[in-house]
Amino acid sequence: MSSQTKASITGLIMVIPSFLLLVFTVIIPITLAVKESFLNPDGAFSLANYTYLFTDKAMRSNILFTLNLTIVSTVLTLIVGYLLAIYLRFNQGWITDWIRKLYYIPMFIPGVIATYGIINMYGNHGWLARIGLALGSESFPRFIYDYNGLLLANLWFNIPFTAMLLSSALAGIPNSIIESARDVGAGKLSIFARFIVPMTYKTVLVAATFTFMGIIGAFTAPFLIGPNAPQVLGIAMQQSFSIYHDVGVASAMAVFMFLLCSGMGYFYIRSMVKEEPAGR
Repeated sequence: MSSQTKASITGLIMVIPSFLLLVFTVIIPITLAVKESFLNPDGAFSLANYTYLFTDKAMRSNILFTLNLTIVSTVLTLIVGYLLAIYLRFNQGWITDWIRKLYYIPMFIPGVIATYGIINMYGNHGWLARIGLALGSESFPRFIYDYNGLLLANLWFNIPFTAMLLSSALAGIPNSIIESARDVGAGKLSIFARFIVPMTYKTVLVAATFTFMGIIGAFTAPFLIGPNAPQVLGIAMQQSFSIYHDVGVASAMAVFMFLLCSGMGYFYIRSMVKEEPAGR
């Protein structure tokens, strides 16, 4: 047996455990979910679950609520994270140093604890409400248990990670490029549009992809501070499965969420592949 054959067999043996783990934890559950989504309560093949998913008024509201929350949260996260990364890249001073040290903190706080902190801070009887009451305010705007609370939680969880990714990308831009552009008279907007955006475009796509998938699949914050109606799909799926024992509808929602994430992943991969020949 040649050394090349031995190396191939060794590599195959090393890959098999990872492949089996992928099969039993990802491929088989997805296959079963897809199968169950096409079965009616009698076990016969049917499109009733998907028909219910897109025709029932409450389910349509859940889908629209989830998509709206996910898209708005993703866009705001990218904007705030990008602005924060740019500020940290092109500014110096003690304020910048403190921000650079502190903005990582939310990444190391568990979701349950962070959500509990949001409740204590922005709840009707939270710290802000008490401070406002002490200052003479008779009412406090509602921040949690609705859309605003989930949006706030999504920004809290995702801005630090997005800013970290974009900061790494901006750190890779040589100062000589920025200085050369300034020497020939380029303004801040021109430098941003012609140099910074093209050189960080791939990282923005990575951040958008992971932020979108993380928000659309979130459960802890929507479960604790989300509204009763409409609900995000993760909560609606959990209730359909554990409370109403409607496995078919829950599986249909799971497949729909998987298709949404797959579409986002396809868009990211397609954009990366398009730029590959140009890079070569």
